[in-house]
Amino acid sequence: MTTYENLLSAISAPEGQGVPMKDPATGAVVGRAPQHAEADLDAAVEIARQAQPEWAARSHAERSEYLNRAADAVEACAEALAELLSREQGKPLNGPNARFEVGACAGWLRANAGFEIEPEVLVEDESGTAVLEYVPVGVVGAIGPWNWPMMISIWQIAPSLRMGNTVVLKPSEYTPLSVLGLAAVLNQVLPEGVLQVVPGGGELGAALTAHQDIDKLMFTGSTSTGQAIMRSAADTLKRLTLELGGNDAGIVLPDADPEAIAEGLFWGAFINTGQTCAALKRLYVHESQYEAVCEALVDVAQKMPMGVGMDEQNVLGPLQNKAQFDIVTSLVDQARASGARILTGGDPEADQAGYFYPTTLVADIDNDNPLVAQEQFGPALPIVKYSDLDEVIDWANALEVGLGSSVWGTDLEAARAVAARLQAGTTWINKHGAIDPRVPFGGVKRSGYGLEFGLEGLKSVALPKVTSW
Repeated sequence: MTTYENLLSAISAPEGQGVPMKDPATGAVVGRAPQHAEADLDAAVEIARQAQPEWAARSHAERSEYLNRAADAVEACAEALAELLSREQGKPLNGPNARFEVGACAGWLRANAGFEIEPEVLVEDESGTAVLEYVPVGVVGAIGPWNWPMMISIWQIAPSLRMGNTVVLKPSEYTPLSVLGLAAVLNQVLPEGVLQVVPGGGELGAALTAHQDIDKLMFTGSTSTGQAIMRSAADTLKRLTLELGGNDAGIVLPDADPEAIAEGLFWGAFINTGQTCAALKRLYVHESQYEAVCEALVDVAQKMPMGVGMDEQNVLGPLQNKAQFDIVTSLVDQARASGARILTGGDPEADQAGYFYPTTLVADIDNDNPLVAQEQFGPALPIVKYSDLDEVIDWANALEVGLGSSVWGTDLEAARAVAARLQAGTTWINKHGAIDPRVPFGGVKRSGYGLEFGLEGLKSVALPKVTSW
């Protein structure tokens, strides 16, 4: 199963069945996604529950070996997976996009295989001994998004399997084929029953969150859906990891070098065509550097080709679906109507085949404008001028979300002092969105709770167990 055609035929529903999935760049049908009913979910959970004890009985070394073999399988099928992802999600093959995402899947599998998690001796003296270990939760239910469907699925799958859990995953209804393809590759080497994918609509996700035999839920998506999941999970007291919406602020300090930071700012905002939870979504620039930063960003933006993902030269693609295209269009139109200055972009072509919204930079915009205050999740960056540092920190912290943030400047100590005052799970300095499988990641406020990645991520998909004697 190494070619795109073989992979697609293995996961697609027969002609006349399932739901047709269309390339958001061209409108062409990619394949037909199977649709599972609640009875299929029940069966998948039961299989996972039956498989879990034997999987948990394996050692960390044995489970890590499976993860490494799974990474090998992903790398062997990398081009087929990248093509499937590009056609269904829309992101280009090149740049920090489809091939990058598939490579990250292999990297995250290997990273989770490599972490050492040893029993921790808490007490060892004349009074006795107490040891803390982490044991499996049981069956993990995972619900993934459409923006990074393969990579975020691995964020859920890899630590869960490493810690001895089995996984039942429902992908987004916008990108189910990408996740089914990834799971088909992983299941070439994983034991039967430890990983299953149940594609379907929102009602299937609701059934998963309420299922009495799911012990832990992992969800990446909107804050409103995360709140609904919390309510649904309350009856069975499921453990939760929620990575929810964000509206990340970046602050450019007066000593920053506009030319030096322009490309970092650009990719912080426009990676995956802006469709990233922890992307830079509102940029605050000191008045002394404002025009220079605007000009430098325009220069970078105009050099980045946007188009159909399968064309090798493109590094920006379409928005994945019409609903998101309409949100971005509405927010930019409101900004223009308010008197904001469109530096570049802002005018999508009429009657185009795909959901392409041009790379858009918006200047001279008020902090309370909807394009600033609401998460756009697309290729439109508002650039807000500030003069007072205390005021701009207040602006950055004013929203109810706090996933990521960034500070840009040449004086590292000054930048760290500002970073310490920002309310976010992660604050980057002179970069934005630079996640690492070794470094814990999670949000504050309404951007969710719980941690992923690193040892803390492993612990979040396990139960603490103290033995004392």
